[in-house]
This record gives sequence, structure tokens and C-alpha cells, in this order.
Amino acid sequence: MSHSLFDLKGKVALVTGATHGLGLAMAKGLGLAGATVIINGNSSQEKIDRAVAEFISLGIIAKGYRFDVKNEQAVLAAVNKIETEVAPIDILVNNAGIIKRIPLIEMEVEAFEEVLKVDLTSPFIVSKAVVLGMIARKSGKIINICSMMSELGRNTVGAYAAAKGGLKMLTKNMAVEWAKHNIQINGIGPGYFATEQTKPIRVDGHPFNDFILGRTPAERWGNPEDLQGAAVFLSSRASDFVNGQIIYVDGGILATIGKPANE
Repeated sequence: MSHSLFDLKGKVALVTGATHGLGLAMAKGLGLAGATVIINGNSSQEKIDRAVAEFISLGIIAKGYRFDVKNEQAVLAAVNKIETEVAPIDILVNNAGIIKRIPLIEMEVEAFEEVLKVDLTSPFIVSKAVVLGMIARKSGKIINICSMMSELGRNTVGAYAAAKGGLKMLTKNMAVEWAKHNIQINGIGPGYFATEQTKPIRVDGHPFNDFILGRTPAERWGNPEDLQGAAVFLSSRASDFVNGQIIYVDGGILATIGKPANE
């Protein structure tokens, strides 16, 4: 099999929420495979500039654009600006997301709706803005970052799970409507990863750390770089007949019901 199947040279990839964490890792993977990477963020121009500088130091062509993925007019303006200043967008990774850990009985409607807006509605908004050009060119890749919570529930993350479950089905319905235009729309569902956010609980003896290590057949947390292969695959010619699928990069969690604590 030729490695050219995975070559992204000449492609432009927009990754939302890519200034840190898993989004940054996936964007870096696309860049190292040859893509020009467009880094989106909304919280801080400084974070965007720092990520762009890091990518450039690695020999990756990278640009940064700050805009709010929840704002349809801002998204339309940004997509137009990117495609005018850089090039048409070939690959879209809808990664931006939030989580609010609040029991449903205590959660205000406004907080619930905010999670849905960021995690479910914004991928629709950005995809709709980008896909028009993809349809015209008869080519494109869209990757929605789902979650194990697209399949499972857990205490205090009801809004997040509802949004990610919805995103799984939105991914499938995008494929149903847009596959005929030679556009592939798929999802990635990350498991539990070693990021700055999880650092405080990734210590020996912490109940959640022990739970994850015991629940994951691979017996480790994922490294952000573990997502790069799936992102490159779904962005490349290697996935040209893959559509409406969710690839779970979870060390095998969804393959098992778990094991006894003393096993």
C-alpha cells in the first residue's frame, strides 16, 4: 500500500478549537502529513498565535483565525476570509466543544442549551458554511469530534452526552445527504486522554485514575498523539469510501463491560 494514500500535501484543513489539547494534537498530525492548517480559537488571540508559531517551527504551514463557532454570521465571514486569503477548505475538523459537569436535576436550562449550542449546533453551522464549496468542487472531508458519551451515559454529563449523541447522528445524516458529492463525513470518538485538564486526576491512587486504568483494556490513558492516525486517515484518500462512521479511539473501552477490581 502506498503511503501517498495518506499524503495531505496541497490540502487545507480547518480545525476548530485547535489551540490546545486534543484539537491541537490532531491539527499537528494533519500538518505533519502535509496539510496547510487553519487554527481556530475564540478565547485568546495569544493562544492562536502560540499554536501557529509552534506549527511553523515544525515546518508546518499554519494560519490562525479567531471566530466564534456559535455565531453563524461570524463563521460565514471567517470561511470566506480563509478561502480568499489562503485557499479553499478541503478538510474540516469540528473539534470545538465544552462540558459542564452538573447533575441534570440541578442544571439550568440555559446551561444545558449552551452545551448543545457549542457541541452540536456549531458543527452544523461550520459544516454548512464549508460544505457549499466542497459540493461545488465535488470533494471534501468533514470530521466531527464525537465522544464515548455518544454511546454511553455517566453521572453529571447529561447535556454533553445528549450533544455528542446528537453529533453522532448528525454525522450520519450529513453523510446521507452529502456523500453523493464525493464528500466523506465521519466522526472520531476519543476515550480518556492525558491532557492538562486530566493531569490532577492522573496520579496513582486517585479513584478516577484507577477506574480508567481498570476500565481500559489497553491499561493506560491515551496520548493526544494517538488521535493523529485516525484524523489523517479520515482526511486522506485512504478513506474515500468511508462515510457516516464513528471511529472510537479509546483503548478498547467500548469493547468491554469492564473487569472485577481484583482481577
